[in-house]
This record gives sequence, structure tokens and C-alpha cells, in this order.
Amino acid sequence: MSSANQPCIVGIGHTEFTKWGGITEVSEFHLAARAILAAARDAGLAPDRIDGFASYSGDRNEPSVMHATLGTRQLRFASMVWGGGGGGACGAVAQAAAAVQSGMADYVVAYRGLCQGQYFRFGQFHPWTPDSNFIAPFGLFAPPQMAALLTRRHMAEFGTTREQLGRISLSAYDNASRNPHAVMRDRRLSMDDYLNARMIADPLGLYDCCLESDGACAVIVTTLERARDLKGEAVQILSYGQGSEPGWGTGLLAGHNMPDAIYASANAAQLAGDLYRRAGVTAADIDVAELYDAFSCTVLMALEDYGFCPRGEGGRFVADGHIQRGGSLPVNTSGGNMAEAYIHGFNLVLEGVRQIRGSSTSQVPDAELCLVCGGPSVTPTSGIILGSA
Repeated sequence: MSSANQPCIVGIGHTEFTKWGGITEVSEFHLAARAILAAARDAGLAPDRIDGFASYSGDRNEPSVMHATLGTRQLRFASMVWGGGGGGACGAVAQAAAAVQSGMADYVVAYRGLCQGQYFRFGQFHPWTPDSNFIAPFGLFAPPQMAALLTRRHMAEFGTTREQLGRISLSAYDNASRNPHAVMRDRRLSMDDYLNARMIADPLGLYDCCLESDGACAVIVTTLERARDLKGEAVQILSYGQGSEPGWGTGLLAGHNMPDAIYASANAAQLAGDLYRRAGVTAADIDVAELYDAFSCTVLMALEDYGFCPRGEGGRFVADGHIQRGGSLPVNTSGGNMAEAYIHGFNLVLEGVRQIRGSSTSQVPDAELCLVCGGPSVTPTSGIILGSA
């Protein structure tokens, strides 16, 4: 883990975050470029030295145009993680890490720009894949409706309650209240607020669902050897990967053809084993976790798949206060997708770096290891483990 070509993140950057439609004066591409330039400044790296680009899930801000816009000297690497939703959030970082570790590129930026007020997102049926035609007749037109089925199954199998799910939302909003960049920083949420909010897709209510946001995030990835020549505080990428359980197919976002035995899961148990093995750690060693929270239920299922509690025990784990500030495993310490912003989960990567640097607004004392996971219950899902350099 200390070898010269060990991949690390040396710079992070983001734009302002607003609610859906809040940014109209500049383009989505402009936002992505601004986030990349901010990450380069944080790293102390001249933007023209960037020679690789990585993103995911149909990011419109193409490397060919970004390469020309930034005036980079050479383009040596460009990649896009396939798959719906934010499953590729950590996959983009993984591809950047693989590129610098293998020598394909020297400085790769992983990024995501999302300006939902300027482009179509959700609100009408959109057939992502042919399997969508098998679920549309049953009213599954949008992700909350799809996630509701997984949530209801988890409730039926394990006795999970709405109050337990509510603890995830309340914790996210509490963390956002300390984050000056969070869209929901001024919103105080109580359990009564949560339980009495309008229903979106039973059993998921308003506060079980992530925000819809405008903004962009970026990280600069290089090797430890090159990081020594930069001003940015390096954070090691101790392990990285993408994966899926067998037979999962497109999962939550389209087919709903997952194996019955693990239907209500994050589709990440095997990936979790790979990540821990590569990093030489276990779930018990993780100090803080940034778990993709498109919905409260996906956090609960990720807690189980990543080994923080046994399968079916996620509700009780949350109810016992483990994921809150001061708990044994603080989760989504910036407010996450639910209360900071929904930049397709990439803001969770930046918060993971801050935790290891010691600069989070909800800092976990002496945090040495942070797990970040991409969107659960889709294919591929992805994850990284970050540690101090």
C-alpha cells in the first residue's frame, strides 16, 4: 500500500449545489469544468497536466471537449462506467486509479456534472433498457417506485419499520445542518416531520428520497510518487472495484429480475469481500462510511452487504444509533444525496476524502479508513476504501 504507484486522490473540487433548476446562468458543461479546475487548484496541479478523464452513467461532459477546453497537453485515457443510476460513482474513481497504477496516464480526473434543471431526468417513463418494458405495465416508471418494492420486501422478511428508516433520514439532515454547502442545511427534520410527510411510493415518503440537484464534483487521481511533488494532501485509494452478484441483471432500475434470496439487498456482498481483501482490512476496521443514499432503504441494505451488521439486522443497527454522529459508524457525514445534494453520489467521494484529511464539517475523530460505495441494488455497483497517505 506504500508503493510508489499506489493510487491516491490529491485534489477535490465542486461547484455550488442548488435544488433542481437552481442553476440557469451557466451550462452543465461549464459546471463540470469549474469543478475540475477547483480540484486541480486543490491539488496544486496545472490543469494542462491532466491526461485522463473518467465518469459514469451517461455523463454528457465528454472528454474530447473537456480535453480541448482545459488545454491539456495530451489525452491518454478516457473511460465511462456503464450502468444506470449512481452505481458507477466509485467505478469512475476505480478506473482512474487503475489508469494511473498501470501507467496508462499520470493525472486522471474523475468527475460528474449534473444540471437537472437543464436536462431531462425523471417525471415520465423513459425506457433505459429493453427490460423496462416488462415493468412499465406494473406502474414502475421512476426509481422511488422501484425501490419501494425492495423496501417492502425487507420489511416483510425482517420486520424493518418506517421509524428505523427515518433514523437514516434524520441523521443525514443533522449532518447537513453543519455543512455550509448543503442544499438542506437550514432544514431541521424531526421524526414527526418524517412520518407525516407525503407518501411518494409506499412505503417511501418524501424524506426517504434523495434530492434532485444541480452541480458538479471532481477529484484528481495520481500515484503517491507524483503526489509528493504537489501541495494537495494525498488520500490513498487502498482498494477499488466494481461488481454484481450472480443473476442480478439490471436490478433495481429496470428488470427487477434479481434472485429471490437476495432481492432486498444492495447487490454488493461479493464486492465488499473483494474490497476488504484488497485493502487488507475488515468491516470492523472502517471508521466512517459514505453510502449512496438515493433512498433510505439502500443505506440500510448497504450496511448489511458491506458487513457492518448481519443480513436483516440493518433496521436495528440504525435504530441503536450506530450511524449517527458519535456512533460506531457515522454515515453520510456531509448530508449525502438526501440532504447535501444529489450529484449522482459523487459528492460522497469528496466527503470521504475530507474525512481522511480531517476537514469534514462532521468530522469523525482520528478517522483512518473510509468506505465509499456507489449506488446499491444496480449493476454494476462499485466501492472504494480510502486511507491516509
